[in-house]
Amino acid sequence: MPAAIGQELVALLPRLRRFALVLCRSQPLADDLVQGACERALANAGSWTPGTKFDAWMFRILRNHWIDHLRRMKAEGMTEDVSLQTQLIGDPGEGPILSRLVLSQVQRAIDSLPQEQREVLVLVCAEDLSYREAAEVLGVPIGTVMSRLARARRRLMEMTAAA
Repeated sequence: MPAAIGQELVALLPRLRRFALVLCRSQPLADDLVQGACERALANAGSWTPGTKFDAWMFRILRNHWIDHLRRMKAEGMTEDVSLQTQLIGDPGEGPILSRLVLSQVQRAIDSLPQEQREVLVLVCAEDLSYREAAEVLGVPIGTVMSRLARARRRLMEMTAAA
């Protein structure tokens, strides 16, 4: 009889895992629950009545295993390190805030550049035009593009480094 249960278990694994994910919402814990439920089913193979719905029997074992897990967690207290949980919803931290502050600082610095330096900076750095293409767009010699760009970059570095 355990061989027949083993084959049934293998066929049912994807559904058991899906149900476990619905219960606990954690992939590692869902895998542990499925494994535990399979162990219980194999250890108690004699309690399954052939001809009855095997999947309903297994889902009941899995759910009971989940309830036992919850009771154990309540009695023991939290054992998982919350800081390691990547799926928790919450404040993303200071990283995005600092990035936005730096971006707004750079935007203010670019806005404060003289018009001709802003134009060259945007054409070469943001629009990825070559010096020659930027010179053609602006109707100035290539050397002028290079000198305006150098002045714009130097000014941006000074303004953003000081803050």
